[in-house]
Amino acid sequence: MGEGPFLICDTGWVSHLEQMLEIESFKGFFAALSERFSVVRFDKVGSGLSDRAGGDITFDAQVATVIALADHLEAKRFHVFGASQGGQVAAAAAALHPQRTAGLVVYGMCARGADLAPEDVRSSVVSLVRANWGLGSHVIARIFNPDPTPDEERVLTEFQRWASTANSAADLLADYYQTDVSALLPKIEAPALVLHREDDRATSFRLGREVASLIPAAEFVPLHGSAHLFWMGDWQSVVAAMLEFLPAEAASAAVRLSAREAEVAALVAEGLTNQQIGERLFIAPRTAETHVENIRQKLGFRSRAQVAAWVSAQKTAKS
Repeated sequence: MGEGPFLICDTGWVSHLEQMLEIESFKGFFAALSERFSVVRFDKVGSGLSDRAGGDITFDAQVATVIALADHLEAKRFHVFGASQGGQVAAAAAALHPQRTAGLVVYGMCARGADLAPEDVRSSVVSLVRANWGLGSHVIARIFNPDPTPDEERVLTEFQRWASTANSAADLLADYYQTDVSALLPKIEAPALVLHREDDRATSFRLGREVASLIPAAEFVPLHGSAHLFWMGDWQSVVAAMLEFLPAEAASAAVRLSAREAEVAALVAEGLTNQQIGERLFIAPRTAETHVENIRQKLGFRSRAQVAAWVSAQKTAKS
């Protein structure tokens, strides 16, 4: 959907490319992103329009799918967005392919699936989904959105049953519960934005903060609300945070910085504060702050993370 830099999106546990666009909030979310990006959605194996059985649904295969999509699109660099379980996939892709990742946004993510609930609870949920997908989808709908309207609950339960069979959904959930990306997160080099709703009961707020603490120089943005799914509740605030964070690379690629500004921009990309930049360049922190502000004005950016992404893109283009 749309035109611009590629934004590859893993929307989470299960999905259905066609049916989900019938949900107004989901459609509105990606319509907003497609005004700036070429938004790429996909159904992982075991879900939606992909094969429901017989395919490789392991975590490594899911990460490989993201890169295979980028290769198919001939996307040398791309942004990647992942929500919930898809956040783990997106983060792993960014960690393993730093030269190709321009920016990373994750929402409602944890580093270790085992942290989501005690082992007996996790086992019971997987067993319920496998044995009774109808009841299981209702239970999970209440976990994902603890205070839904009747229409919201209907949409969420129907979406889950569109998206997967009982066995595929259970297998994907079991794989999520055993996935641990904590060792990969410190290896991420791309500018990263971590979004998490404060009252999320499916993935607690502290787990989102932990993710942000493990990714070097990640920006953490808490959001109001309790809905675990990014396209439910105040989805507009999720879109707004993403659009503010992700750089408009095409619009700023031809901008020229002065020699000093280029030095400062490079140090911003290293994650240094204005105080640290001042110490490195033997200038006052206020002077460093002025340089950073001038750089942002020239490039049309709002955040230091966007400057860092631009510096990374320039290095890649020259190489």
